[in-house]
Amino acid sequence: MSEYLSWSETAWATQEERLAVETKGAKLVIGVPKERDMEENRILLNPAAVSVLVQNGHNILVETGAGLLAGWEDREYADAGAEIAAEASAIFQCDIIAKVAPPTAEEIGMMKGNQTLISALQLRTRDRSFFKALADKKITGIALEEVRDAEDQSALRIAMSEIAGQQAARLGANLLADGLSGKRKGKLLGGVPGVAPASVVIIGAGVAAMSAARVARGMGAAVVMLDTNISKLRYASEQLGGAIVTELIQDVVLKQRLAQADVVIGALSPVEGRTPMVVTEDMVEAMPKGSVIIDISIDSGGCFETSEITSHRVPTFVKHDVLHYCVPNMNSAVGNTSSIAMSNIVGPLLQQLSDNGGVQDSLHYDLNIRAGLYLYRGLLTKRHLGEHFDLPYSSDALLFGNL
Repeated sequence: MSEYLSWSETAWATQEERLAVETKGAKLVIGVPKERDMEENRILLNPAAVSVLVQNGHNILVETGAGLLAGWEDREYADAGAEIAAEASAIFQCDIIAKVAPPTAEEIGMMKGNQTLISALQLRTRDRSFFKALADKKITGIALEEVRDAEDQSALRIAMSEIAGQQAARLGANLLADGLSGKRKGKLLGGVPGVAPASVVIIGAGVAAMSAARVARGMGAAVVMLDTNISKLRYASEQLGGAIVTELIQDVVLKQRLAQADVVIGALSPVEGRTPMVVTEDMVEAMPKGSVIIDISIDSGGCFETSEITSHRVPTFVKHDVLHYCVPNMNSAVGNTSSIAMSNIVGPLLQQLSDNGGVQDSLHYDLNIRAGLYLYRGLLTKRHLGEHFDLPYSSDALLFGNL
Protein backbone atom coordinates (compact mmCIF):
# COMPACT_ATOMS: atom_id res chain seq x y z
CA MET A 1 0.00 0.00 0.00
CA SER A 2 1.23 3.50 -0.81
CA GLU A 3 2.79 5.56 1.94
CA TYR A 4 0.26 8.23 0.98
CA LEU A 5 -2.77 6.15 1.98
CA SER A 6 -3.95 5.78 5.53
CA TRP A 7 -6.71 3.34 6.38
CA SER A 8 -7.67 5.69 9.21
CA GLU A 9 -8.99 7.98 6.47
CA THR A 10 -11.97 5.76 5.84
CA ALA A 11 -14.23 3.54 7.90
CA TRP A 12 -14.51 1.22 4.92
CA ALA A 13 -11.49 -0.89 5.81
CA THR A 14 -12.74 -4.26 6.97
CA GLN A 15 -10.16 -6.47 5.32
CA GLU A 16 -6.39 -6.72 5.05
CA GLU A 17 -4.80 -5.59 1.83
CA ARG A 18 -4.03 -8.22 -0.75
CA LEU A 19 -2.91 -8.13 -4.35
CA ALA A 20 -6.21 -9.25 -5.85
CA VAL A 21 -9.44 -11.01 -5.01
CA GLU A 22 -11.95 -12.71 -7.23
CA THR A 23 -15.29 -10.97 -7.40
CA LYS A 24 -18.47 -13.01 -7.31
CA GLY A 25 -20.42 -10.20 -8.93
CA ALA A 26 -20.03 -7.88 -11.87
CA LYS A 27 -16.83 -6.07 -12.71
CA LEU A 28 -17.43 -2.33 -12.74
CA VAL A 29 -15.76 0.37 -14.81
CA ILE A 30 -16.10 3.60 -12.84
CA GLY A 31 -15.13 7.09 -13.95
CA VAL A 32 -14.44 9.81 -11.38
CA PRO A 33 -14.25 13.24 -13.03
CA LYS A 34 -12.94 16.51 -11.72
CA GLU A 35 -15.77 18.64 -10.36
CA ARG A 36 -16.34 21.78 -12.43
CA ASP A 37 -19.58 23.28 -11.16
CA MET A 38 -20.71 25.17 -8.03
CA GLU A 39 -17.14 25.68 -6.77
CA GLU A 40 -17.15 22.05 -5.65
CA ASN A 41 -14.05 20.95 -3.70
CA ARG A 42 -15.15 17.40 -2.87
CA ILE A 43 -14.52 14.13 -4.68
CA LEU A 44 -16.76 11.09 -4.36
CA LEU A 45 -13.98 8.53 -3.80
CA ASN A 46 -10.78 9.09 -1.84
CA PRO A 47 -7.64 6.99 -2.55
CA ALA A 48 -8.38 4.54 0.25
CA ALA A 49 -11.82 3.73 -1.17
CA VAL A 50 -10.34 3.41 -4.67
CA SER A 51 -7.77 0.95 -3.34
CA VAL A 52 -10.48 -1.34 -1.93
CA LEU A 53 -12.50 -1.24 -5.15
CA VAL A 54 -9.43 -2.01 -7.27
CA GLN A 55 -8.54 -4.92 -4.99
CA ASN A 56 -12.02 -6.25 -5.64
CA GLY A 57 -11.39 -6.32 -9.37
CA HIS A 58 -12.92 -3.05 -10.55
CA ASN A 59 -11.43 -0.53 -12.97
CA ILE A 60 -11.33 3.06 -11.69
CA LEU A 61 -10.48 6.01 -13.95
CA VAL A 62 -9.78 9.30 -12.16
CA GLU A 63 -9.38 12.56 -14.06
CA THR A 64 -6.10 14.30 -13.41
CA GLY A 65 -6.41 16.87 -10.64
CA ALA A 66 -9.77 15.56 -9.49
CA GLY A 67 -8.70 15.13 -5.87
CA LEU A 68 -6.45 18.15 -5.42
CA LEU A 69 -8.99 20.47 -3.79
CA ALA A 70 -9.88 17.73 -1.30
CA GLY A 71 -6.21 17.13 -0.45
CA TRP A 72 -5.12 14.20 -2.67
CA GLU A 73 -2.68 14.19 -5.57
CA ASP A 74 -2.85 12.11 -8.74
CA ARG A 75 0.01 9.87 -7.58
CA GLU A 76 -2.01 8.84 -4.53
CA TYR A 77 -4.82 7.64 -6.77
CA ALA A 78 -2.33 5.95 -9.10
CA ASP A 79 -0.71 4.17 -6.16
CA ALA A 80 -4.18 3.04 -5.10
CA GLY A 81 -4.59 1.35 -8.49
CA ALA A 82 -6.59 3.93 -10.43
CA GLU A 83 -5.84 4.90 -14.01
CA ILE A 84 -5.27 8.66 -14.29
CA ALA A 85 -6.97 10.15 -17.33
CA ALA A 86 -5.68 13.44 -18.73
CA GLU A 87 -8.87 14.13 -20.71
CA ALA A 88 -12.31 14.49 -19.16
CA SER A 89 -13.84 12.88 -22.26
CA ALA A 90 -12.25 9.54 -21.30
CA ILE A 91 -13.93 9.62 -17.89
CA PHE A 92 -17.36 10.19 -19.40
CA GLN A 93 -17.05 7.06 -21.55
CA CYS A 94 -17.08 4.81 -18.47
CA ASP A 95 -20.09 2.62 -17.75
CA ILE A 96 -20.57 4.28 -14.35
CA ILE A 97 -19.91 7.97 -13.73
CA ALA A 98 -19.43 8.75 -10.02
CA LYS A 99 -19.33 12.42 -9.11
CA VAL A 100 -20.45 14.74 -6.33
CA ALA A 101 -22.43 17.42 -8.18
CA PRO A 102 -24.90 16.72 -10.98
CA PRO A 103 -23.19 16.91 -14.37
CA THR A 104 -23.11 20.15 -16.36
CA ALA A 105 -24.58 20.38 -19.85
CA GLU A 106 -21.06 20.11 -21.26
CA GLU A 107 -20.37 16.97 -19.22
CA ILE A 108 -23.65 15.37 -20.30
CA GLY A 109 -22.62 16.12 -23.86
CA MET A 110 -19.43 14.08 -23.36
CA MET A 111 -21.35 11.01 -22.15
CA LYS A 112 -21.60 8.17 -24.66
CA GLY A 113 -25.10 7.20 -23.51
CA ASN A 114 -26.70 4.14 -21.90
CA GLN A 115 -24.60 4.68 -18.77
CA THR A 116 -25.25 4.97 -15.04
CA LEU A 117 -24.80 8.30 -13.31
CA ILE A 118 -24.28 8.24 -9.54
CA SER A 119 -24.27 11.71 -8.00
CA ALA A 120 -26.22 14.07 -5.82
CA LEU A 121 -29.36 15.43 -7.49
CA GLN A 122 -29.59 18.87 -5.79
CA LEU A 123 -33.12 19.34 -7.09
CA ARG A 124 -33.30 23.10 -6.47
CA THR A 125 -30.47 23.65 -8.97
CA ARG A 126 -32.01 21.45 -11.71
CA ASP A 127 -34.23 22.45 -14.60
CA ARG A 128 -36.13 20.69 -17.38
CA SER A 129 -33.19 20.80 -19.78
CA PHE A 130 -31.05 18.79 -17.32
CA PHE A 131 -33.47 15.87 -17.21
CA LYS A 132 -34.19 16.12 -20.94
CA ALA A 133 -30.47 15.95 -21.78
CA LEU A 134 -29.99 12.87 -19.60
CA ALA A 135 -33.13 11.29 -21.05
CA ASP A 136 -31.86 11.81 -24.60
CA LYS A 137 -28.69 9.92 -23.63
CA LYS A 138 -30.78 7.13 -22.05
CA ILE A 139 -28.97 7.57 -18.76
CA THR A 140 -29.85 5.69 -15.59
CA GLY A 141 -29.59 8.19 -12.73
CA ILE A 142 -29.20 7.35 -9.05
CA ALA A 143 -29.43 10.20 -6.53
CA LEU A 144 -27.02 9.47 -3.70
CA GLU A 145 -29.01 11.41 -1.14
CA GLU A 146 -32.03 9.13 -1.71
CA VAL A 147 -30.29 5.72 -1.48
CA ARG A 148 -31.32 3.97 1.74
CA ASP A 149 -29.33 1.90 4.22
CA ALA A 150 -30.35 -1.14 6.29
CA GLU A 151 -32.17 1.16 8.74
CA ASP A 152 -34.17 2.70 5.85
CA GLN A 153 -32.28 5.97 6.18
CA SER A 154 -30.14 7.98 3.80
CA ALA A 155 -26.61 7.36 5.04
CA LEU A 156 -25.21 10.10 2.81
CA ARG A 157 -27.75 12.67 3.94
CA ILE A 158 -27.03 11.81 7.59
CA ALA A 159 -23.27 12.21 7.14
CA MET A 160 -23.58 15.46 5.18
CA SER A 161 -26.20 16.76 7.62
CA GLU A 162 -23.87 16.22 10.57
CA ILE A 163 -21.19 18.27 8.83
CA ALA A 164 -23.62 20.94 7.61
CA GLY A 165 -25.12 21.39 11.08
CA GLN A 166 -21.72 22.07 12.60
CA GLN A 167 -20.86 24.48 9.82
CA ALA A 168 -24.19 26.30 10.07
CA ALA A 169 -23.74 27.12 13.74
CA ARG A 170 -20.19 28.36 13.21
CA LEU A 171 -21.15 30.35 10.11
CA GLY A 172 -24.05 31.89 12.00
CA ALA A 173 -21.71 32.97 14.78
CA ASN A 174 -19.21 34.50 12.33
CA LEU A 175 -21.82 36.31 10.24
CA LEU A 176 -23.58 37.64 13.32
CA ALA A 177 -20.31 38.98 14.70
CA ASP A 178 -19.36 40.58 11.37
CA GLY A 179 -22.67 42.40 11.10
CA LEU A 180 -24.19 43.92 7.97
CA SER A 181 -21.75 45.53 5.55
CA GLY A 182 -21.30 49.24 6.20
CA LYS A 183 -23.29 49.15 9.42
CA ARG A 184 -22.46 48.65 13.09
CA LYS A 185 -20.76 45.41 14.01
CA GLY A 186 -22.84 42.58 15.36
CA LYS A 187 -23.16 40.26 18.32
CA LEU A 188 -21.17 37.55 20.02
CA LEU A 189 -23.13 34.32 19.91
CA GLY A 190 -22.42 33.31 23.50
CA GLY A 191 -22.58 36.68 25.20
CA VAL A 192 -20.51 37.53 28.29
CA PRO A 193 -21.35 38.08 31.98
CA GLY A 194 -23.88 40.87 32.11
CA VAL A 195 -24.74 40.52 28.39
CA ALA A 196 -27.41 38.05 27.24
CA PRO A 197 -26.39 35.41 24.70
CA ALA A 198 -27.68 35.50 21.14
CA SER A 199 -30.89 33.66 20.28
CA VAL A 200 -30.52 30.82 17.78
CA VAL A 201 -33.71 29.38 16.27
CA ILE A 202 -33.35 26.03 14.52
CA ILE A 203 -36.18 24.92 12.24
CA GLY A 204 -36.13 21.13 12.17
CA ALA A 205 -35.15 18.42 14.64
CA GLY A 206 -33.23 16.00 12.46
CA VAL A 207 -29.54 15.22 12.22
CA ALA A 208 -28.43 18.62 10.89
CA ALA A 209 -30.56 20.44 13.45
CA MET A 210 -29.16 18.36 16.31
CA SER A 211 -25.60 18.95 15.12
CA ALA A 212 -26.20 22.70 14.86
CA ALA A 213 -27.83 22.80 18.30
CA ARG A 214 -24.87 21.05 19.95
CA VAL A 215 -22.39 23.52 18.49
CA ALA A 216 -24.55 26.58 19.18
CA ARG A 217 -25.12 25.51 22.77
CA GLY A 218 -21.42 24.79 23.14
CA MET A 219 -20.76 28.37 22.11
CA GLY A 220 -23.16 29.62 24.76
CA ALA A 221 -26.18 30.59 22.64
CA ALA A 222 -29.79 30.32 23.74
CA VAL A 223 -31.28 27.70 21.40
CA VAL A 224 -34.88 27.12 20.36
CA MET A 225 -35.72 24.13 18.14
CA LEU A 226 -38.99 23.83 16.23
CA ASP A 227 -40.41 20.90 14.29
CA THR A 228 -43.76 19.42 13.31
CA ASN A 229 -42.89 16.08 14.92
CA ILE A 230 -43.24 15.97 18.70
CA SER A 231 -41.32 12.69 18.93
CA LYS A 232 -38.30 14.25 17.24
CA LEU A 233 -38.46 17.21 19.61
CA ARG A 234 -38.66 14.90 22.62
CA TYR A 235 -35.64 12.96 21.39
CA ALA A 236 -33.70 16.18 20.77
CA SER A 237 -34.50 17.44 24.27
CA GLU A 238 -33.37 14.15 25.81
CA GLN A 239 -30.14 14.01 23.77
CA LEU A 240 -29.23 17.60 24.59
CA GLY A 241 -30.02 17.24 28.26
CA GLY A 242 -32.86 19.73 28.26
CA ALA A 243 -30.44 22.52 27.33
CA ILE A 244 -32.71 23.80 24.54
CA VAL A 245 -36.31 24.97 24.24
CA THR A 246 -38.46 22.84 21.91
CA GLU A 247 -41.74 23.89 20.29
CA LEU A 248 -44.05 22.68 17.55
CA ILE A 249 -44.04 24.60 14.29
CA GLN A 250 -47.15 26.76 14.23
CA ASP A 251 -47.41 30.10 12.45
CA VAL A 252 -48.01 32.11 15.59
CA VAL A 253 -45.14 30.43 17.47
CA LEU A 254 -42.79 30.72 14.50
CA LYS A 255 -43.55 34.43 14.07
CA GLN A 256 -42.86 35.13 17.74
CA ARG A 257 -39.55 33.24 17.78
CA LEU A 258 -38.29 34.72 14.53
CA ALA A 259 -39.11 38.23 15.68
CA GLN A 260 -36.59 37.77 18.50
CA ALA A 261 -34.01 35.61 16.72
CA ASP A 262 -30.41 36.56 16.00
CA VAL A 263 -29.61 33.46 13.93
CA VAL A 264 -32.14 31.20 12.22
CA ILE A 265 -31.02 27.86 10.78
CA GLY A 266 -33.34 26.08 8.35
CA ALA A 267 -32.80 22.34 8.55
CA LEU A 268 -36.05 20.64 7.57
CA SER A 269 -35.97 17.35 5.69
CA PRO A 270 -37.45 17.27 2.17
CA VAL A 271 -40.83 15.70 1.48
CA GLU A 272 -41.01 14.07 -1.98
CA GLY A 273 -37.83 15.88 -2.94
CA ARG A 274 -38.90 19.36 -1.74
CA THR A 275 -38.27 21.01 1.63
CA PRO A 276 -41.44 22.48 3.18
CA MET A 277 -41.29 26.27 2.93
CA VAL A 278 -42.49 27.29 6.39
CA VAL A 279 -41.07 30.80 6.77
CA THR A 280 -42.87 33.49 4.75
CA GLU A 281 -41.36 36.73 3.51
CA ASP A 282 -43.48 38.64 6.03
CA MET A 283 -41.89 36.65 8.86
CA VAL A 284 -38.40 37.44 7.55
CA GLU A 285 -39.28 41.12 7.23
CA ALA A 286 -40.23 41.16 10.91
CA MET A 287 -36.88 39.70 12.03
CA PRO A 288 -34.38 41.95 13.84
CA LYS A 289 -32.17 44.13 11.68
CA GLY A 290 -28.79 42.44 11.18
CA SER A 291 -30.04 38.95 12.02
CA VAL A 292 -28.80 35.95 10.04
CA ILE A 293 -30.48 33.14 8.10
CA ILE A 294 -28.57 29.94 7.25
CA ASP A 295 -30.67 27.75 4.94
CA ILE A 296 -29.12 24.28 5.07
CA SER A 297 -32.10 22.93 3.10
CA ILE A 298 -31.57 25.18 0.06
CA ASP A 299 -30.48 22.29 -2.19
CA SER A 300 -33.97 20.81 -1.72
CA GLY A 301 -35.83 24.07 -2.10
CA GLY A 302 -35.20 25.84 1.20
CA CYS A 303 -37.28 26.63 4.28
CA PHE A 304 -37.59 30.39 3.65
CA GLU A 305 -39.61 32.21 1.02
CA THR A 306 -36.74 34.69 0.71
CA SER A 307 -34.05 32.06 0.07
CA GLU A 308 -32.07 32.30 -3.17
CA ILE A 309 -29.19 30.04 -4.14
CA THR A 310 -25.76 31.55 -3.45
CA SER A 311 -22.22 30.30 -3.99
CA HIS A 312 -18.99 29.99 -2.04
CA ARG A 313 -17.65 32.93 -4.04
CA VAL A 314 -20.62 35.15 -3.11
CA PRO A 315 -22.22 33.26 -0.21
CA THR A 316 -24.59 35.87 1.22
CA PHE A 317 -27.13 38.50 0.29
CA VAL A 318 -29.25 40.92 2.30
CA LYS A 319 -33.02 41.09 2.12
CA HIS A 320 -35.18 43.09 4.56
CA ASP A 321 -31.96 43.89 6.46
CA VAL A 322 -31.49 40.16 7.17
CA LEU A 323 -28.29 38.45 6.02
CA HIS A 324 -29.00 35.22 4.09
CA TYR A 325 -26.53 32.34 3.53
CA CYS A 326 -27.92 29.84 0.99
CA VAL A 327 -25.03 27.81 -0.46
CA PRO A 328 -26.36 24.41 -1.64
CA ASN A 329 -23.02 22.61 -1.38
CA MET A 330 -21.88 24.21 1.86
CA ASN A 331 -19.98 21.06 2.85
CA SER A 332 -17.61 21.70 -0.04
CA ALA A 333 -15.95 24.27 2.22
CA VAL A 334 -14.50 21.31 4.17
CA GLY A 335 -13.67 19.18 1.15
CA ASN A 336 -11.34 16.70 2.81
CA THR A 337 -13.62 15.75 5.69
CA SER A 338 -16.70 15.65 3.45
CA SER A 339 -14.95 13.54 0.81
CA ILE A 340 -13.85 10.93 3.34
CA ALA A 341 -17.38 10.78 4.76
CA MET A 342 -18.82 10.33 1.26
CA SER A 343 -16.24 7.68 0.36
CA ASN A 344 -17.24 5.68 3.43
CA ILE A 345 -20.72 5.41 1.92
CA VAL A 346 -20.15 5.40 -1.85
CA GLY A 347 -17.35 2.82 -1.85
CA PRO A 348 -19.50 0.12 -0.22
CA LEU A 349 -22.45 1.14 -2.42
CA LEU A 350 -20.43 0.53 -5.57
CA GLN A 351 -19.27 -2.82 -4.23
CA GLN A 352 -22.89 -3.69 -3.43
CA LEU A 353 -23.83 -2.96 -7.04
CA SER A 354 -21.18 -5.47 -8.06
CA ASP A 355 -22.20 -8.08 -5.51
CA ASN A 356 -25.80 -7.82 -6.72
CA GLY A 357 -24.67 -8.60 -10.27
CA GLY A 358 -24.51 -5.05 -11.61
CA VAL A 359 -26.73 -1.99 -11.83
CA GLN A 360 -29.61 -3.74 -13.59
CA ASP A 361 -29.91 -6.57 -11.07
CA SER A 362 -29.47 -4.15 -8.17
CA LEU A 363 -32.44 -2.10 -9.32
CA HIS A 364 -34.51 -5.25 -9.68
CA TYR A 365 -33.74 -6.77 -6.31
CA ASP A 366 -32.34 -4.11 -3.97
CA LEU A 367 -35.02 -1.67 -2.84
CA ASN A 368 -32.51 0.40 -0.85
CA ILE A 369 -30.54 1.23 -3.99
CA ARG A 370 -33.70 1.58 -6.05
CA ALA A 371 -34.89 4.28 -3.66
CA GLY A 372 -32.28 6.57 -5.22
CA LEU A 373 -33.39 5.90 -8.80
CA TYR A 374 -34.86 8.93 -10.57
CA LEU A 375 -34.09 8.05 -14.20
CA TYR A 376 -34.02 4.62 -15.84
CA ARG A 377 -32.62 4.40 -19.35
CA GLY A 378 -33.89 7.92 -19.99
CA LEU A 379 -37.32 7.55 -18.36
CA LEU A 380 -38.11 9.48 -15.18
CA THR A 381 -39.21 7.22 -12.34
CA LYS A 382 -40.40 9.90 -9.89
CA ARG A 383 -43.91 11.25 -10.41
CA HIS A 384 -43.19 14.65 -8.83
CA LEU A 385 -40.30 15.18 -11.25
CA GLY A 386 -42.29 14.19 -14.31
CA GLU A 387 -45.22 16.44 -13.40
CA HIS A 388 -43.04 19.40 -12.41
CA PHE A 389 -40.85 19.31 -15.53
CA ASP A 390 -43.56 18.09 -17.91
CA LEU A 391 -41.66 14.99 -18.96
CA PRO A 392 -42.79 11.37 -19.40
CA TYR A 393 -42.47 9.29 -16.25
CA SER A 394 -43.28 5.86 -14.89
CA SER A 395 -43.23 4.14 -11.53
CA ASP A 396 -40.18 2.07 -10.65
CA ALA A 397 -42.59 -0.57 -9.33
CA LEU A 398 -44.06 -0.89 -12.85
CA LEU A 399 -40.60 -1.10 -14.38
CA PHE A 400 -39.15 -3.65 -11.96
CA GLY A 401 -42.09 -5.02 -9.99
CA ASN A 402 -42.53 -5.11 -6.24
CA LEU A 403 -40.44 -7.53 -4.19
